[in-house]
Amino acid sequence: MRNAIGYTAVVGQVVAVVAGAPLLTGWMRLVRARLEGRAGAGVLQPWRDARKLLRKESVTPAGTGPAFRVAPALLVATTVVAAALVPLLSTATPVSGHADLILVVALFALGTLALALAALDTGTAFGGMGASREMTVAALVEPTILLSVFALSLPAGTTNIPAIVADAVGQPARFASPAGLLAVAALAVAVLAETGRIPVDNPSTHLELTMIHEAMVLEYAGPDLALVELGAQLRLTLLLGLLSSLAVPWGIATGASWAALPVALVLCAVKVAVLGALLAAAEVCWAKVRLFRVPELLAGSFLLALLSVSASYFLDGAS
Repeated sequence: MRNAIGYTAVVGQVVAVVAGAPLLTGWMRLVRARLEGRAGAGVLQPWRDARKLLRKESVTPAGTGPAFRVAPALLVATTVVAAALVPLLSTATPVSGHADLILVVALFALGTLALALAALDTGTAFGGMGASREMTVAALVEPTILLSVFALSLPAGTTNIPAIVADAVGQPARFASPAGLLAVAALAVAVLAETGRIPVDNPSTHLELTMIHEAMVLEYAGPDLALVELGAQLRLTLLLGLLSSLAVPWGIATGASWAALPVALVLCAVKVAVLGALLAAAEVCWAKVRLFRVPELLAGSFLLALLSVSASYFLDGAS
């Protein structure tokens, strides 16, 4: 019975992330449009765009190799595996023992590396420019994610994410501590950079001097572009889900209970939708920083993560 509930939780959160990722993107676009005084295209528009792309012919640039063709599927596959590991509905699943922090960050890095190699494989100036910028951002973001979650893991004494969340459910005051607030702030900036959102990147621009992620995927079309778009949406949903699980873990099932899963699903959807709405509202007010200022912003988030680790040791007495 326990394994059946655990497997149901894993399947449920993977299906919820895959089905809900385009809806979250549509929801954020709608919130942003309403705040800017526009009607907006509706929450279902990303699914309509994906259906339109899937009906088109797949076009591969001349001279590209396997890296270009495999990258979209690898990007989606690594994110789906990470979605199975991150505790969104339950911390007691059959895969919880493998949900280590380093493994989840490595899966995100593998997807980023695959897309960067695909951009280099095209041999275009835009592809090389986008790949170099993306890897520069990734080199600064991945250590920040590791350090910030590591700071939150010190009280639990493990880097296993379900164990961190399960330990935090019973200690609501932990995230009100200086270490918790610094770690969550650093993780929030890292999520903005990893998902290519304002102020690090602007997903709706194609300006040569500013774009990062879009420069890498300009050569994709049809079903491949649909996969790339889905991969980006999955990453945004999963990282917001990870942030909500670490910052506000209440509602996540910590035991074997059928009744707890629907409640956890509803609360997870609400938390991610609220975070998405806050992000969309912030993007209306923020401006994209200049490209050479991005490393300064990410270095600041890394410093926050480093301070959170120091605060965990010195203020909480961790050793």
